[in-house]
Amino acid sequence: MSTNVLRTADGWWVVRDARAVRIDTKAVTTAELLADRTAVAEAADSGEAGTPVADLVALSPVTTPCRVVAQMVNYRSHARDSGFTGDIPPAFFRKASGSVSGPHESIVRPKHVKFLDYEIELGLVMGAPLPVGTVIEDRDLPAYVAGLVLTNDVSAREVQLTKTQFYESKSYPTFTPTGPYLTLLEPEDFTHLLDLRLKLSVNGDLRQDRTLADMIVRPAQALTLLARFQTLAPGDLLLTGTPGGTALKAPPKAVEKLGALLPPALKWKVFFKNQAKNPRYLHQGDLITATIATPDGRIDLGEQRTPVTDAT
Repeated sequence: MSTNVLRTADGWWVVRDARAVRIDTKAVTTAELLADRTAVAEAADSGEAGTPVADLVALSPVTTPCRVVAQMVNYRSHARDSGFTGDIPPAFFRKASGSVSGPHESIVRPKHVKFLDYEIELGLVMGAPLPVGTVIEDRDLPAYVAGLVLTNDVSAREVQLTKTQFYESKSYPTFTPTGPYLTLLEPEDFTHLLDLRLKLSVNGDLRQDRTLADMIVRPAQALTLLARFQTLAPGDLLLTGTPGGTALKAPPKAVEKLGALLPPALKWKVFFKNQAKNPRYLHQGDLITATIATPDGRIDLGEQRTPVTDAT
């Protein structure tokens, strides 16, 4: 069975139901904790009553600096929302690790951003080096991936679209809420990955709800493709794409064809004028709730609750 680990300002904890037991470790970084799995196992097996989880303030269980890599358009439902009809070539982009924040910290919308969007994503936390040229099959995943985290790939859409700038649009501080748990997996847990269901709500309104079965490029293939050009190290994070249901959706084909005839500046002016009527973008005071779990609870990454606020 999987083991949920929580990080606070006071250190690392193993979570059992509603209580947490402190891990006796000198680890400061995620990579150091993954190298001290004996201490994690001892805490998990201890008979201590522990501390109520509700009394702890969770930080991101992925420490920074680290590499944060993300897959683009990797769920069939998201591809449909984005206007793709044929095969989609696998694509990756980087996020600044300074965007990683805690699971209950506020997402801060920069003053110049009007179209702030959400993207729930399953994060893979590396447990071993991934050298360039590595080829991974499903059976190899336990040798490279230590565990999973719940993440939200927050996006400033006007920056992303008008500048074709993924790095900036997704890298502002607080744009990658992560946690609450680092869910460490046993080899047998990996056979249950496709049962994981991603659910995200805004103010109680369910926006995204899909399992990993909707994924186009699954974890083993994604890591193989990434390893063609990118090394990863223990503690690094791969975001594996988001399902459909984000605020941003492609315009109807007829409108898209008409827009292609316009000068770029005018095209985007018209597009965002229409987007301004879309109530699904995030605003100050909104509360995002997100979960990733299997139906039987075998793997449960916890619940993320992030309010949205405007920069002052």
